[in-house]
Amino acid sequence: KIINGVSFFDHSYVDNIKRDISSGKNTSLKSRRNKKYKSGFDLYSSYVPDASPNLKVVSDIISYIKENEIETDETLLRALLGECALKLLYMKWYKKAPVLCLEDFFRSDGEVKCRALINDLIEDDHKILKIVKAHRELFLAQYIYIPTEDTLGLLYISLNNIGKRKSLGAYYTPTEVVNKLCDNLFSGKDFLGKEILDPCCGTGNFLLQLPGNISGEQVYGNDIDEISVRLARINYALKYDVSQKDVIYSHITRSDFLQAHGEKKYDYIIGNPPWGSDKPYDVFVEKAVRSLNLNGHLAFVLPEAILSVKAHKDIRSFMLSCCRFEYVEYLGEVFHKVQCPSIILHARYTNAPFNTKGLVINDMGKRYEIKTDRDISNGFLSFRMTDEEYELINTIENIENKVTLKNQAVFALGIVTGDNKQFISDKKSSGKEPVLKGSDIQKYRYTGSCNYILFEPEKFQQVAPADIYRAKEKLLYKFITRELTFAYDDTGILSLNSCNILIPQIPGLGIKYVMAVLNSAVAQFYYSRMFGSVKVLRSYLEQLPIPMADHAVQKRITGLVDRLLETKDRNCAESIKAEIDREIAELYGISQNDLLFVVK
Repeated sequence: KIINGVSFFDHSYVDNIKRDISSGKNTSLKSRRNKKYKSGFDLYSSYVPDASPNLKVVSDIISYIKENEIETDETLLRALLGECALKLLYMKWYKKAPVLCLEDFFRSDGEVKCRALINDLIEDDHKILKIVKAHRELFLAQYIYIPTEDTLGLLYISLNNIGKRKSLGAYYTPTEVVNKLCDNLFSGKDFLGKEILDPCCGTGNFLLQLPGNISGEQVYGNDIDEISVRLARINYALKYDVSQKDVIYSHITRSDFLQAHGEKKYDYIIGNPPWGSDKPYDVFVEKAVRSLNLNGHLAFVLPEAILSVKAHKDIRSFMLSCCRFEYVEYLGEVFHKVQCPSIILHARYTNAPFNTKGLVINDMGKRYEIKTDRDISNGFLSFRMTDEEYELINTIENIENKVTLKNQAVFALGIVTGDNKQFISDKKSSGKEPVLKGSDIQKYRYTGSCNYILFEPEKFQQVAPADIYRAKEKLLYKFITRELTFAYDDTGILSLNSCNILIPQIPGLGIKYVMAVLNSAVAQFYYSRMFGSVKVLRSYLEQLPIPMADHAVQKRITGLVDRLLETKDRNCAESIKAEIDREIAELYGISQNDLLFVVK
């Protein structure tokens, strides 16, 4: 509209934009620059077992909402959750549910079990009833009550705004992971008189998976999200067959665990603390440990970074001063559309210094027990190695003449365009030049690029100085990979941010020799056991011990590298790589028998 010569958006236009963003129809906020504010919703399929019949029910609801462009405001969300909750309660207590539970609920003059819980969830009867009448098809869904399944959580998470979930660090734990934690923690234990807390319980998935020999009187949960707490109360009522409001509300509370000042202690504290937001998980871990009875157990799902990243050094120091780690399981990436490797960490509060002896590790299905008291630094905790592998790591670290890349290399990020669709083309045209991606990088060499770019640094979101890309010699390496992969370049080719740059500057060591070390089986063994990350971080590369070598040794290894770069025969290339591995292993003091173990 134009009013007095000034342009304005009318209300209907703004309302349509908001509706389209909420439903996911408008995707303009999904670009790299706006990922934090991504809206819309989708089926959180990994939250419950694949065989769950409720997955299709929730998927159909989402499809109906999107196809009919229905605005997903809080009233609709509460109405759908209320309908689902009532059907689950009816099925649990009455073995059947009305076709439209909410209408039956509003018509009922008699006492309905847990009426207070439903009233708290839906809040406004008039608005809710209006929604039900307007969109009756959405409320005909027939949920199946499964005692150990958080169906309410599945519906809530799937319909909740994606941007809100991510900004709060609310990564809801898949039931499979919850079961792993509970099976490890509670198997074969006596729980008489023990009290259990989930300090960030969400909708109650952890509480639903607790063993049957734990009573509701022993279980507590709290969270700051209002709707999550109200759903957790309903799940608590379903699991423990409780309908008294005062009992349920005393066990499941809306409160901030970090602000609690009471002296109450627990025997078990479990859960998945927020990973982002303004309350980092380090603080939750510390508060949880301080809230345990002596010899009490903490079991959290956490980012793997807590064991190694510098930012978490303080919480590692704290735990090493007073806790014993009982179990660590490396899970990999288990959260829906989240690229962050995770762990289950089970620790016991002993008020005594840390000791690794007896610690059980499960590394992606490889299970073993540490039988020695290892030398542990709070700067870095890595348990991804058996005792035999630990001895080899010590051999690698204790070579006499070693250096590292720390303060002796130039590191640079590949180009971050901000919009690859705009800047990258698969066709060469005037002024455009090849640009490499991580997928183009192989050990020692890169393949021909099928992508082209016009190098205009001022237009990109992030870019290194041009002289780094154009360096006379440089190494290119994959950023996202579990296998160290470095390629040599002397052509000044450009690269994107999936393909980063390293220019070694270690006095006395040639760039091709350093590349041979970084590509070697020994370096890969060290990297995988010490870091095990899918992201090749600068801080990790700077810690790799690199053996110094005299001119003759370097010349021999560099000659092998040159032969490798020249050959086009795959068998010949593999033979040369094996020969380089033997040369490098000898520099590390690794025997040929141990090299076979390293390569295995």
